Amino acid sequence: MTKSELIDKLAIEKNISNAVADKIVTEIFKSMTDTLVSINRIEIRGFGSFEIRKYDGYTARNPRTGVQIEVKPKKLPFFKTGKDLRERIMNGRVFSI
Repeated sequence: MTKSELIDKLAIEKNISNAVADKIVTEIFKSMTDTLVSINRIEIRGFGSFEIRKYDGYTARNPRTGVQIEVKPKKLPFFKTGKDLRERIMNGRVFSI
C-alpha cells in the first residue's frame, strides 16, 4: 500500500475529503519521523515498534575492484512487528480502521 492509497482508503472509510485525509496521514508520518529523530523509539501496541539502531563504522572491500573503503558509522530505522500483528498476518485476518 502506498501513501496515496492509504489516504484514499482513510477518506472513503471515514467519509472525509482527500485533502483532510492527506493532512492527517502526513501529520502522523511527520510526528513519527520527528519522534524517531529525537527520542529514537516509537511503540504502537498491537502493531509494532520502530527504533533507531546505531552501526559502527568498518572497513569494507569493493568486490569488483578489491579496493578497501571506510564505511562511516550510521543510524538506521528498524521495525519490529508486534505480537497481534504477527498473529493477524499468520491467520490472514485484516485490520479495520
